[in-house]
Amino acid sequence: MAQVGTPAGGFASLWNGSAGSSPGTSLADIRTIVGANTATTAHLDGTGIGIAIIDTGVVPVPGLPANRIVNGPDLSFESQATNLRWLDTYGHGTHLAGVIVGDDATSGSLGLAPKAKLTSVKVGTANGAVDVSQVIAAVDWVVANRNHDPSHPIRVLNLAYGSAGNPAFWTDPLHFAVEQAWHAGIVVVAAAGNDGNGFGRLDNPAANPYVLAVGASLTKGTLTTADDELAPFTNLANAGKQVEVLAPGESVLSLRNPGSNVDNSYPGARVGTTLFRGTGTSQAVAVTSATAALLLQSKPWLTPDQVKQVLVESGTFLPNGPGANFGLRTLNLHAALGYSPVWYPQQWTRSDGTGPIDTSRGTSRVVRNGVTLDGERSIFGTFSSSGWAGQSAARTAWSGGLWLGHRMAGDGWTGSSWASQTWAGATWTSPSWDGSGSWTDPAWSSHFWSTGAWTPGDWGSHFWSTDSWASACWC
Repeated sequence: MAQVGTPAGGFASLWNGSAGSSPGTSLADIRTIVGANTATTAHLDGTGIGIAIIDTGVVPVPGLPANRIVNGPDLSFESQATNLRWLDTYGHGTHLAGVIVGDDATSGSLGLAPKAKLTSVKVGTANGAVDVSQVIAAVDWVVANRNHDPSHPIRVLNLAYGSAGNPAFWTDPLHFAVEQAWHAGIVVVAAAGNDGNGFGRLDNPAANPYVLAVGASLTKGTLTTADDELAPFTNLANAGKQVEVLAPGESVLSLRNPGSNVDNSYPGARVGTTLFRGTGTSQAVAVTSATAALLLQSKPWLTPDQVKQVLVESGTFLPNGPGANFGLRTLNLHAALGYSPVWYPQQWTRSDGTGPIDTSRGTSRVVRNGVTLDGERSIFGTFSSSGWAGQSAARTAWSGGLWLGHRMAGDGWTGSSWASQTWAGATWTSPSWDGSGSWTDPAWSSHFWSTGAWTPGDWGSHFWSTDSWASACWC
């Protein structure tokens, strides 16, 4: 895998695989499958719950209401191209946003939590390129700004990103970051990965013992879970943290992002003019994040530990296949609302965040001007894990638009875009890790979002300068 957009686990091939003769699994069907449209649950729509999604951005396609979308800071490399800032040139984030807050039943894009407020923090480019330091910065920002909207505080974090690193969780920086979110009252929902049942471990940060690790189920085209099976592309662990819950993740029909990388690469996955079939643990994570939001709408006093316990223990056991052998369960919101367990808090060893960021990165490397980002460096240069961990824990890693003293965004909610509210953008003045000192790139100058649709152009043949990415996953 030499180019971003073809991450480890074959994310791109999963999109391609979803473009077969199957009509796909509609969001309406998924509501039935996860028990979200019974007499007890059908009234739940996510009202009052904020969900953050750290991904590749979101674009204003039909079916996404502007008043339900907030643009947090764009921390991606594309933020330096002002005509791409906040927008999803890949197609991944928009697809997941539709699963969560799509709000157009006529077109088939009514999400599971259409009245929740979705805060998009963009970190990935048109070919998915992102360094783990950008993901950590995004998690820090979500924690720092979780209560910005008191009417929709951020209670759920959708993280369909998987690093190829396999670090010790008790020192790893990415593990530390997601634990900070968890202990701040945010349910972190993470993708197990798409490398297959025999891969032997979960992606980072799904491998963290606190967060909710999600795999994908195959629904077999029915509305009952009696014939469901574990998706063969879902990562399973040989030891340590295992997948904790499953949700539909095969040929999920959600919003199409015309002209995006995946839209151009897999035209056979298009359904009509507005929908697109997507397959992976990413889609399962989006279903789970929305379901968690519905549970929190009904029972807002639940802690992240309690949400995890309820969703896992009230799930329906898989009856067949490898998933049944592992005792895996699929989401069942109807059962969750009536479940009254004996509560037990999670008491795992917590990460101290002082381990090497390069171990967290693993083989997931971005390359700029022929220089690979590795070692103890962020995208701006030297990175001190222990220094960052102290600031992250104290909620001081961000100051306005500065993260660890580096300008990554504007200083507040002063920007403008199609979304109901937007965090301002900024030019990066800090030097890059390759020593070039320049973050501009003319390759993007002829592409922009205009009049509600992508202008003509083939994103599939354009990449961020000469950069590449290997062995990482937008799952």
